[in-house]
Amino acid sequence: MEEDRDTRTASGAAKGTQTLMRGLEVVRLVSEGVSDAGGIGRALGVPRSTAHRLLASLVAAGYLHHVPQSGYLLGPQLIFLGQRAREQRPVQALAAPVLRRLAELTGDTVHLGVPDGAEVLYLDKIEGTRGLEMRSRPGQRMPLALTGLGKAMMIAMPPERWEPLYRAAAEIQSRHPGRVPPRPWPEFRDDLEAAAGRGYSLDLEENEFGIRCVGAPVRDVSGQVAAGLSVASAVPFMPESRLAELGPVVAAHAAEITRSLGGSPA
Repeated sequence: MEEDRDTRTASGAAKGTQTLMRGLEVVRLVSEGVSDAGGIGRALGVPRSTAHRLLASLVAAGYLHHVPQSGYLLGPQLIFLGQRAREQRPVQALAAPVLRRLAELTGDTVHLGVPDGAEVLYLDKIEGTRGLEMRSRPGQRMPLALTGLGKAMMIAMPPERWEPLYRAAAEIQSRHPGRVPPRPWPEFRDDLEAAAGRGYSLDLEENEFGIRCVGAPVRDVSGQVAAGLSVASAVPFMPESRLAELGPVVAAHAAEITRSLGGSPA
């Protein structure tokens, strides 16, 4: 009897875990634009009726929102949790006042991001006052080696990591026709070596046509890269003379965040 009860308990736990993982996968699919029960069922490999039950439960809990004739969207509970997650990241909380000060000082768009594999994960963005729109947004990922923010973090990494990250970024770009192709590796390597020497990186329309960027790394108490800070604007507002002026300014603000994390700027 006891063995049968244990077997039933283990079976129920496994089924509960499967349901939980399916529910999380549904949320991910909706976040990527799969908005109908049929598409979600196909992606999960389950009957449409099962997809409907999962969706109904997630709507009832506030994790999804259903719009008739339009489909499913992320719900208010995820907005709340996303905001709490952002607030609980120490680097983001400590960096927030520095980002605001830098945005007020420059009038340009300021970004904060962290490395996530071969990509940069954008944590925060303060829009500039020049009326420009950029595709970057908090929660977005872009190739680490092809953004000013990502290159800023790379210069705080050992040089032997540079080429693998460059190759990974090139492979990511190859899957998206129309994106800016990467420069040849020797040219890219020389650019990173120069950036490491001066303490800040430059993005000269490598990630987005018409946009230039200055970035600097943030280090943690162990001296490892913790984040990246950047200032970006359109080419007319970023001539070479201004890039040279902004570089040390961005590096100084990144160093301030480094110190707040208990680190020591290089």
